[in-house]
Amino acid sequence: MQLQKGRPLTLVRDDCDKINTKSATEEAVKLAAIAMSFNVRLRSSDMPPHMQAHALRCTRSLLDSSNPPATVVPPTTKAKTRPNPTHIARALKKEFDSTYGPAWHCVVGASFGSFMTHSPGGFVYFSIDSLSVLLFKTEVKLVTQL
Repeated sequence: MQLQKGRPLTLVRDDCDKINTKSATEEAVKLAAIAMSFNVRLRSSDMPPHMQAHALRCTRSLLDSSNPPATVVPPTTKAKTRPNPTHIARALKKEFDSTYGPAWHCVVGASFGSFMTHSPGGFVYFSIDSLSVLLFKTEVKLVTQL
């Protein structure tokens, strides 16, 4: 892809593929930076990088809100409280339902097993701090009356 003075920019298929590859690589690099800064280990995913980043940011925010900084907490109370996995799962599910449409499901905990079916592009499994998070989407079909 070359831009010449006085000529309009035209993209051929090879140029578009290069652009898409470059942007996908840039998204992956951004996601890796977010994962490192949030102390996240991405275990498995088929979700687009921007959605993964959204899940990581939301989870980090929820964990930080359940653990206020020590400077804010009075000295007589504990500086750290245990995060509530149910609260985190509910908040992530609601956030993804409202942003990406229903039906999202979320499992959060220190130890769990799972086996499920999910919609393509709607699955991420990661650990952050001492918790594991499984977030996935299933297809919703309306039941019609016969």
